[in-house]
Amino acid sequence: MLVLSRKLNQSIVIGDDVHVVVVAIDRDTVKLGIQAPREIPVHRAEVYDEIRRANRAALGEETLTPAAAPAAPAVPARLKSRRQPPK
Repeated sequence: MLVLSRKLNQSIVIGDDVHVVVVAIDRDTVKLGIQAPREIPVHRAEVYDEIRRANRAALGEETLTPAAAPAAPAVPARLKSRRQPPK
């Protein structure tokens, strides 16, 4: 996972078409603005997981309950600013 630090109104660019801007910071909440072409879907993780579950159910595949679904990787509480080489 790549971890970047940004301040208010700073942005990152993903590829040529996706821009992510920090638009607000309020205590423990960060609001992000995402500008991407319409053909690139952008969802919050919990919405994306629900879409995947619904698609699997529509195909008749076995669905996972939210408790049994794999969790997103945890981000360490304290991140080092330097990239660590793989072990």
